[in-house]
Amino acid sequence: MRSYDLTPFYRSTVGFDRLFNLLDQVTSDGSPGYPPYNIERTGENAYRISVAVSGFSQAELSIVAKENTLTIKGEKSANENSGHGSEVLYRGIASRAFERVFQLADFVQVKNASLENGLLHVDLVREIPEAKKPRNIPIGGGGEKAPQVVDGSAKVAA
Repeated sequence: MRSYDLTPFYRSTVGFDRLFNLLDQVTSDGSPGYPPYNIERTGENAYRISVAVSGFSQAELSIVAKENTLTIKGEKSANENSGHGSEVLYRGIASRAFERVFQLADFVQVKNASLENGLLHVDLVREIPEAKKPRNIPIGGGGEKAPQVVDGSAKVAA
């Protein structure tokens, strides 16, 4: 249950739809809790998302980066007994399909993904292009000559 209304912002702004949609998603109660994950900062411009995917093989996982969205999906194969000829009496290890979507900031790119010990690690790096980085502008001192104005109509004959 949300205690505020974003409708006035939708009426008076242009181009901020994504921001307001993110606010709606954060406040919704329907956010899934499976599988659990961590988001870590591993450097000044480096991040790591670790998702607990125990029981999933590399072939059953997919990672898709599109625009500013990172989607991690997991789907178990139809063969649940894994060909051992045994019958599962109690299933306490979750093996249901999942989809996790992460919103990425501008200039954040996926660099690497690895699966180890039941954790899927996705390494991200923020690489800001040179054109977008701040640059220093030198300030001219008072000791320099003032620029000369050239005006062709002010020529005085000697």
